[in-house]
Amino acid sequence: MTKRKTLLLIAHAPSENTKKLVNAVIKGATHPDVTDIDLVCRSPLDTQSEDIISAQAVIIGTTENLGYMAGLIKDVFDRCYYPCLDKTQGMPFTFYVRAGHDGTGTRRAIESITTGLRWKLVQEPLICRGEFQPEFIDQCEELGLSMAASLDAGII
Repeated sequence: MTKRKTLLLIAHAPSENTKKLVNAVIKGATHPDVTDIDLVCRSPLDTQSEDIISAQAVIIGTTENLGYMAGLIKDVFDRCYYPCLDKTQGMPFTFYVRAGHDGTGTRRAIESITTGLRWKLVQEPLICRGEFQPEFIDQCEELGLSMAASLDAGII
């Protein structure tokens, strides 16, 4: 029997459009062809270091706020950084950003913190730039499916 793996989605979704992105990631990550993955979804306020430590991969979803990640996502890193530091080295992860501008500062901040944690970026981050576009939903679904399928297949 194959041991099930946990994919953790930590997503900040303050609007209807960002909720659509979260739902798309969930849809992709729970695709019927992905059989041995448990998806755990947490809001930033509900995320604890134990959630991260018990996962085998992480997807982070955030908005771009004033050229930076959402404060609640930063709070997750602030609370969980040291408890996770020695226990999650090499954690496969990716992230998506709902960016009203270009997402550069948000990407740089997340990559800086996760470099300190020694996590491994396994998929190019998705930056959903500018006005909301329907294709963002398809892209988020693909991101969720790709991460779940890769974890399921043992690639990550």
